[in-house]
Amino acid sequence: MQESRAEKALAALKRLSSPKVRVLRDGKTVEVAAKELVPGDIMLLEAGVQIAADGRLLEAQNLQVREAALTGEAEAVNKQPRVQLDEDAALGDRINMVFQGTEVIQGRAKVLVTNIGMQTELGRIAAMLQSVEAEPTPLQQRMSQLGNVLVSGSLILVAIVVVGGILHGGVKLFEQLLEVSLSMAVAVVPEGLPAVVTVTLALGTQRMVRRQALIRKLPAVETLGSVTTICSDKTGTLTQNKMVVQLVHTASDTLEVTGEGYAPIGEFKHQTSDANPQNVENNPDLQTLLTACVVCNDAVLQQEKQDWNILGDPTEGALLSLAGKGGLFKESLSQQFPRVAEIPFSSERKRMSVICSTGSGIWGGGHESNHKVTGGEHIALSTFYPPTLGSSVLAPYMMFTKGSPELILERCTYMGGGDLTNEQREQILAQNNQMAAKGLRVLGFAYKPLLEPPPEDSSETAEQGLVWLGLVGMLDAPRPEVREAVARCREAGIRAVMITGDHQLTAQAIAHDLGIAKPGDLVLTGQQLQKLSQAELEQEVGKVSIYARVSPEHKLRIVQALQTQGEFVAMTGDGVNDAPALKQADIGVAMGITGTDVSKEASDMILLDDNFATIVKAVEEGRVVYTNIRRFIKYILGSNIGEVLTIAAAPLIGLGGVPLSPLQILWMNLVTDGLPALALAMEPAEPNVMKRPPYDPRESIFARGLGLYMVRIGVIFAILTIVLMVWAYNHTLGTNSPDRWKTMVFTTLCLAQMGHAIAIRSNTQLTIQLNPFSNPYVLGAVTLTTILQLMLVYVPPLQNFFGTHWLSPIEILICLGFSALMFIWIELEKLFIRWFANR
Repeated sequence: MQESRAEKALAALKRLSSPKVRVLRDGKTVEVAAKELVPGDIMLLEAGVQIAADGRLLEAQNLQVREAALTGEAEAVNKQPRVQLDEDAALGDRINMVFQGTEVIQGRAKVLVTNIGMQTELGRIAAMLQSVEAEPTPLQQRMSQLGNVLVSGSLILVAIVVVGGILHGGVKLFEQLLEVSLSMAVAVVPEGLPAVVTVTLALGTQRMVRRQALIRKLPAVETLGSVTTICSDKTGTLTQNKMVVQLVHTASDTLEVTGEGYAPIGEFKHQTSDANPQNVENNPDLQTLLTACVVCNDAVLQQEKQDWNILGDPTEGALLSLAGKGGLFKESLSQQFPRVAEIPFSSERKRMSVICSTGSGIWGGGHESNHKVTGGEHIALSTFYPPTLGSSVLAPYMMFTKGSPELILERCTYMGGGDLTNEQREQILAQNNQMAAKGLRVLGFAYKPLLEPPPEDSSETAEQGLVWLGLVGMLDAPRPEVREAVARCREAGIRAVMITGDHQLTAQAIAHDLGIAKPGDLVLTGQQLQKLSQAELEQEVGKVSIYARVSPEHKLRIVQALQTQGEFVAMTGDGVNDAPALKQADIGVAMGITGTDVSKEASDMILLDDNFATIVKAVEEGRVVYTNIRRFIKYILGSNIGEVLTIAAAPLIGLGGVPLSPLQILWMNLVTDGLPALALAMEPAEPNVMKRPPYDPRESIFARGLGLYMVRIGVIFAILTIVLMVWAYNHTLGTNSPDRWKTMVFTTLCLAQMGHAIAIRSNTQLTIQLNPFSNPYVLGAVTLTTILQLMLVYVPPLQNFFGTHWLSPIEILICLGFSALMFIWIELEKLFIRWFANR
């Protein structure tokens, strides 16, 4: 049996995992291949291992697992084996479980294997991916419709001409009627259209790559222009995927912090619109808090060319960036406060402490002690120390502590210049709750002077009697350009929806900041979504713009519900968990930087910069491509209808033979139509392209007047050409070259198309109002095609091949005059439409 795509995906994922897995069997530790695992095995995990099966934790020591492949969230999860959870707990909240395809960052554990292969969470994703069926894009559906209309129309025309001619003139005209009908069939089919559409899409792809959007499937270029809803992941797409400190509460002050990313560039301001930046040197409480941020930290902040990056935990990197904005850096402070011991972080303790030597500084109560920092900076440390140390004693060591604000506060006895009162505790907890309600991740900081380092295994007693320093609130900050992109979406009639595996409060804070949702808007969590039937979900999706703590299955259901409601959905994702929803969406958008191979394979487009704003730019390009495709379809088929009517009219009005040979018709369809059509595909965006709602993706190719335009222009085309044809026939009758009238008809049709190409650049603006050099390709194509057409008339080898005849200057000028009438007619139509609209 042929291996399914889902099984292939799972096999690829398994190859990424450790080739051997350590398990306990019969009381012994043995190594087995991942494929040999069975439910009931005891798996042994350690840092660096990629987990080979789903399982329940039995024991764990400081276990942190990166579950980005499943949840999409890059932050490592602290696992706790003794926690009991509800059966319907969200995937990201199952902290007593581990899952296949995730990676152990630190710690050790024993795991009872519960599921393997296709029964794992990763296997379920593979199965969902297999169940999603691809559907034709709007452009493919429209081209199929156009093809059906053209084939049906040409067959009907052939039948009408043959049957009508035989009834009118008898069977003796059958051969002539057959020649006429076949010429009409050739004329009605736009042979150059498939090539023009393909090249147009390829050019659109090229433009999108320059705007950081890589198209994997060519029809997706146009499909983007039909998007009505963009479902975006939060982390890394709407946000920078970099933790940035937003707010600081010290013992005496509350300050907002500016700046982007990890760059140590920003200011500290009070929470008023006209607040001036605060000088850190004049704020001892803030300076001490920033010192704690640097000293109690294991990360490294480094600059590579113009970019600032961190080595280590993103949260600690944000603290280094915060201190850098105040002029305090690890290189200098680590020399002033060399670390001599530490009490490490654990998921049970939820805090860490470092003990540093203070050198020869005298730390006393009731005054400040300024310490010279290597590198030129001076820091003024807070001056209140516990009375038990005396009013002025040598404090050779200092302990800095950071962690969960509630737990740190429990161990604090002092703040500022005195005891920490109950009222102050309540105020600090209220500040913590306010920051958490804004979606900020909050850390508490404290310190304690020591006469000597505490003995080992004395953390519980050492971390008591601390001096409270303050709170630091940070957030994976929104990308600055996304706010404008979301506003452009609204203006363009596109709804932005956030679907994230992150917590509800964090999702709300980011969504409100970016304008995706307003305060009070409905938020749906994965747990709530799980209880809704698909029919109930379909009723809710129109009201919900934020989905939090969702699983891969939920993402798929959301996309399906939106599509059922008639929405045309673009879905972003980077993890394996996103692949089913990416494939189900009308446009699947994978991340180029953080995206997995599985998500890229399931997508239609890849964001090379992982930026939501790039999707909006791609949608704009998609709209331009679709507008240009409609423009050159009008251009090509309008002329084809004119050709058909001209060919049909010749025998009906008694002119001898068919005015155009099949070769001449092919020349018109491939060259005279094709080159200007390609040039029209390069037409830039109209000013209102992103200031109108998207067109219905299910609309006909002939919608919004395109079909009527083609018929109307085709009839005008035919009338002008038939008038010329009658004059030319009589003009050349009885001359040495009586068939010159056919060459005049051929030339007039070709040159009239040039005027048509120039006039059709805009549906509303007159040609004189357009910048002729905004699309120089049209001028180039018109000039080149005109020269080629004249060569067919005046170059003898081409005359013989195409069956044309030499025309006098007067005859060429008459052809040009009739051709110019086509341009004048279209411009007059624009004036009439404008006048009618004004009325």
